[in-house]
Amino acid sequence: MRTPVPNSDIDLFSESALADPFPLYHQLREAGPIVWLDQLGMFAATRFDIVQACLRDPKTFSSAHGAVLSEAINGLMTGSTIGSDDPDHQTHRFIVGRPLTPAAVRELTERVTAEADAVVDRLVAKGKFDGVTELAWHLPLTIVSRFVGLPEAGRERMLVWGEAIANMAGPDNARAQAAAPHLQEMGAYLANEIQREKLAPGSWGALLMDAADRGEIAAEKIPVLMADYLGPALDTTIGATGNLLWRLSRDPSQWAALRADTSLIASAILEGVRIDPPIHWFTRWVTQNTSVGETELDRDTRVLLLYASANRDDRKYPDPDRFDVRRNPRDHLGWGHGVHFCLGVHLAKLEMQAVLTALVRRVERLEPAGDPVLKINNGLHVFAHLPLAVH
Repeated sequence: MRTPVPNSDIDLFSESALADPFPLYHQLREAGPIVWLDQLGMFAATRFDIVQACLRDPKTFSSAHGAVLSEAINGLMTGSTIGSDDPDHQTHRFIVGRPLTPAAVRELTERVTAEADAVVDRLVAKGKFDGVTELAWHLPLTIVSRFVGLPEAGRERMLVWGEAIANMAGPDNARAQAAAPHLQEMGAYLANEIQREKLAPGSWGALLMDAADRGEIAAEKIPVLMADYLGPALDTTIGATGNLLWRLSRDPSQWAALRADTSLIASAILEGVRIDPPIHWFTRWVTQNTSVGETELDRDTRVLLLYASANRDDRKYPDPDRFDVRRNPRDHLGWGHGVHFCLGVHLAKLEMQAVLTALVRRVERLEPAGDPVLKINNGLHVFAHLPLAVH
């Protein structure tokens, strides 16, 4: 006889929930490690140990059927590093990850650091600036998009496209439907621009072309694998940077701690992504009847993994709603876990480290300069605008 599973009528994709989901996550964690969500018609994993266990078992909790709620987007993700299992996943991850290894990213350090220093110098001289559109956007849009190798024309639309993909990844609500034309626009752009003669020589896109020439990947997989670069290069890093700047601007003691000990910057980045990950969830497809704790999950069903809820689980982290740059949560789930751990994590850390280091060296006080504006998005929890003042 099956153990009764708690259910909830919480709608995680209502506007109010997307604006402040953390109290709802707390309710779900207290209800149980696995909760049936009436609004979505699926189970959700709410606690750290359960989410981590699912991510450690990719044979049972598969990504090959996609990793989001929208089956249309899951179909488009097929063959990407996010939307595949081994052996395809391992092959594609190795090829896509060549320019994202720790050694490869270290070669970018001087250029990224110099660019961060330059933009921070300019913004500090202004005294007030937007922490998202003037700072967090800068490195991904001015440097990293060039590494990908796509032509200049269309780059300004990449953030719109990324936001659209994230909206369409969720349930089929009004936000997802409004995003559909942007996704079509992106598809047309990629189909037209991902051509050998249009990609910058030596760029990441050109490396994929070379891999196809050697027979390592199928040529038709290049567009979907190119999309694997755009996530870590753009939306998630921008969002994580903005979220962290918001936390630091609201707590002078945390900023003072970084100024007193710059070695804490690495820990602050980890803590920022733990407490405010830009992506709150992914899904997995259950490939066989299995038990998670005392809950039985049927094969050929989808389960929602609430990474952001797991990262605030007090069974794992003491006082989890408190931001503390000294916490150093190396095992948080904000960048995923297991074989699908974030492919661009080293690049993201380099960009965030460069920005924070440049700011800490020049700014005694980082303060809010107005009310921030949060994006209401099905798949991203990030700021659209973040007014900041520096002294």
